[in-house]
Amino acid sequence: MNQEQNLKIYNSLSGKKEQFTPITPGYVGMYVCGPTVYNDVHLGNCRTFTSFDVIYRYLLHCGFKVRYVRNITDVGHLTDDGEDRMAKGAKVAQLEPMEVAQRYTVGFHDMMRVFNNLTPSIEPRATGHIPEQIEMVQEILNRGLAYEQNGSVYFNVPKFAESFPGVYGSVSGRVLDDLYQETRTLKNQDEKAHPADFAIWMKARPEDIMVWKSPWSIGFPGWHLECSAMSTKYLGSNFDIHGGGNDLKFPHHENEIAQNHGACGCHPANYWLHANMLLLNGKKMSKSDGNTITPVQLFTGESSFVSKGYSPMVVRFFMLQAHYRSTLDITDEGLLAAEKGYRKLMEFNKLLQSIPSSAITATAETDTDRAILDCIQNAFEGMNDDFNTAIAIAALNDLSSYINKLANQQLAPSEISPWVLERAKVAVNDLIANVFGLLDDTSGGGKEDNTIEGLMNLILELRASARANKDWPTSDKIRDALTEIGVTVKDGKEGASWSKS
Repeated sequence: MNQEQNLKIYNSLSGKKEQFTPITPGYVGMYVCGPTVYNDVHLGNCRTFTSFDVIYRYLLHCGFKVRYVRNITDVGHLTDDGEDRMAKGAKVAQLEPMEVAQRYTVGFHDMMRVFNNLTPSIEPRATGHIPEQIEMVQEILNRGLAYEQNGSVYFNVPKFAESFPGVYGSVSGRVLDDLYQETRTLKNQDEKAHPADFAIWMKARPEDIMVWKSPWSIGFPGWHLECSAMSTKYLGSNFDIHGGGNDLKFPHHENEIAQNHGACGCHPANYWLHANMLLLNGKKMSKSDGNTITPVQLFTGESSFVSKGYSPMVVRFFMLQAHYRSTLDITDEGLLAAEKGYRKLMEFNKLLQSIPSSAITATAETDTDRAILDCIQNAFEGMNDDFNTAIAIAALNDLSSYINKLANQQLAPSEISPWVLERAKVAVNDLIANVFGLLDDTSGGGKEDNTIEGLMNLILELRASARANKDWPTSDKIRDALTEIGVTVKDGKEGASWSKS
């Protein structure tokens, strides 16, 4: 274990920062709620998963062996009118639900590669774990915290709140009466004993497509149930970290906690982490209000909200400039500044790595040595302070001033020790590449070309989807936008290909 870390994590469960102590020394179990794959992944999701990618990377840097589980929701997540999102997506696209799930799962993975996010250790699908979910429903029934009504099974929230005082509302920090008032009322759920009760198994209606046999009816599991069942299967009934977006605190995470208590009488995770939302020009993103931008539009510049396209690594750097628990406001000015900051960081690292230790001549520790070591320590202290990438980036910027002075001969080689220079080289490269997950796309060639290739494959896949749906305006718009930036698209029997003009 790398002992220079003294990691503290903000725990939504306690509402404060806590020293991170894993259940098993040297090992971490982490579950993050993944996407519902009925549509293209949106930018807010990208920020959440990029935030947890950095958290995953830093835990690995600390020397932990991490089992990172991130699910795919492909059944049971209902719209406000009670329709399954997957079935709704299938109707719109005139496809089978599993075709929709596969298409958008592939698109999600493509986008995660574009942002250089590591793949999780395990990525289970809800539809692949129906038996486990049925078993959990039965366990909750056996413990008397759920009831069956007309083939559906509902979790008894008031009884749970009475049996486990103070638990329901613990992760969202809200009192029980407020949570009761915020509970959604879905169609065909007037049979619930209490408005706050939620379905853990839903009897199928004639129009439902994705259904399975259960002891209670032919139907499907509730959305919250999949995460309880899959986290338990792969991480155990009690594990270290559970993560997701801020919007999942209620009802999703409150209901997850209730289900786990209801099934085994234990709390699922010791630390609950939540990434905050994205704003666009100071306002919440909303398709209905037209205040939205997609990742692809951000990359190509085909949006009135940006003056140009920004590379995925610039966007990733922009996200890391804010702490993951802070709201992040996307503005063109902010992106332009992030582009400059990203390029400055890449140039700094290249300069640092190019300085030979043989040219450094100090034989005893100097004031400059101590200043450089302080910058390195500040960077890691930032990461240890609830994964604060903003502090870590600021510390690297401070460090760059010393390296630039050395390169410009404003510092003499005798003012820096060779071992300090080597320490800086390792630490800076490790933070930029392995913790921040930033590739250098400023010079071309090497691993960063894979990012460009992945992005182009994603764009061509989106265009192919538009053509398949006879959405010719969108197809032509993508082709024309690529032409404007010097990329030629050719359509052939084997699909589309691209080349630089």
